[in-house]
Amino acid sequence: MAYIQQMNGDYYGSKETLTEALPYIRKDKNYLAAVNNFFGIADKELSIYDDAIYYYSEALKGVKDESSKQAPLNNIAVVYIQQKKYDKAIKILESLLNKNSSLAKPPTKRKLRILDNLGFAYFKKGMNEKGLALMLESLNLRNQTEDVYGSIESCLHLAEYYSKTDTKKSNQYAQLAYQNATKLNSIDERLEALSFLMTNNSIRNTTYAQKYVFLNDSIIKIRNNFKNKFAKIKYDSKKEKDENQKLRLEKAENLLALKDAEKEKIIFIATFIILLFLGAYLKKHLDNRNRIGKIKTAYDTETRIAKDIHDELANDVFHAITFTQTQPLTNENTKETLIQKLDHIYTRVRGISKENNDIDTGENFSANLKEMLSTYNSNTTNVIINSIEKINWDAIDDIKKIAVYRVLQELMVNMKKHSAASRVVVKFDSNQKMIIIDYVDDGQGSIKNKINKNGLQNMENRILAIKGSIIFDTEPNKGFKVKITLPK
Repeated sequence: MAYIQQMNGDYYGSKETLTEALPYIRKDKNYLAAVNNFFGIADKELSIYDDAIYYYSEALKGVKDESSKQAPLNNIAVVYIQQKKYDKAIKILESLLNKNSSLAKPPTKRKLRILDNLGFAYFKKGMNEKGLALMLESLNLRNQTEDVYGSIESCLHLAEYYSKTDTKKSNQYAQLAYQNATKLNSIDERLEALSFLMTNNSIRNTTYAQKYVFLNDSIIKIRNNFKNKFAKIKYDSKKEKDENQKLRLEKAENLLALKDAEKEKIIFIATFIILLFLGAYLKKHLDNRNRIGKIKTAYDTETRIAKDIHDELANDVFHAITFTQTQPLTNENTKETLIQKLDHIYTRVRGISKENNDIDTGENFSANLKEMLSTYNSNTTNVIINSIEKINWDAIDDIKKIAVYRVLQELMVNMKKHSAASRVVVKFDSNQKMIIIDYVDDGQGSIKNKINKNGLQNMENRILAIKGSIIFDTEPNKGFKVKITLPK
């Protein structure tokens, strides 16, 4: 199950499933290396590099032969490259290449992977000629052995190598990687190839940006649907087990109740006979006994009703608990999502966020956009919206309306999460050809060269996709400004 989740991009869910597998490994340690390797893969994809190296190292302890150690060692070297620890990566990869030098021809996919990674590590360290030679050798051998999937990684490495010096060659390798990734339906590699094509091509970058945004939005939706479906399957399975256990308990309780009823019947008959002799005293005693029985019956009835009500109302709480068990609470985005779920349980009849709802691009668009922006007003933040009515939204394409709505929504979300702004101004203006939107807040700002790393790349891609432009202007403790222009 954990492997299936990783194939579908659900790395947090995969780690949760692997954790469920750990108790079984205590009985059979044959799977320990595989589980640790999967932990390492998940953490590598989540950019938790130190943890990834730890789990890959643990996987090494669980393998017995030298051949099985090569995959975890190669994975560790790849993480070192991501951490810019090139000397460590090169030392491991050179050792692995020497061990594979005696392998029979044609070379194995493992050797070609090591060869390509070593060349890429040389290049990142600044040993360009040596690195290029190894990467080209690996690509040629992969083509000869029809290792199509392996050739994708080679082409992406070469696209990065030439991106600074020869954009034409960089584009050729990026195009080849994109074509092969498309054939194999490898989404992440397609996105990486498109990112090179967007960066290298100043003329067609809008086309590539549109492809990137469309592909990225599609895979996010597909993976989210998979996560929901997978979680529902696990939930239904657990619910079925719980219901079966409940039925077994109810059956046992019914058998016990029948035995109790039989005993009570015998006691009642004996008591009735005794009552004939003891008279009023035993009659009073019997009345007291019946009163206690009624109290117990009423108590059992109330407890059962309370349990039924509790189980019904607990469904929403159970979903929230399931969320906390499948997502890491150290992640700030996860904490915010959990807060939204708890607030939903509290209010029941109103939603906190309309972020994923369909956007009404009809005659109510202006009012809905203004309402969305206004929802970010609070006791500590004043949102001012100027001249939104000046724009003739009916003349604007629906795609452009959606892009504007989503970008402004992302700006407001980022403001709420990170800027601590007390005042936000969103001003709308237009001329004969263009629509201009100015966003200004007085928050804590950011460092300019880190803007895209802070999640604003998607905004730029959305605006580029509609042939517009977006300019970010910010400095620490001097607020945040954004200027958006787009053609009518």
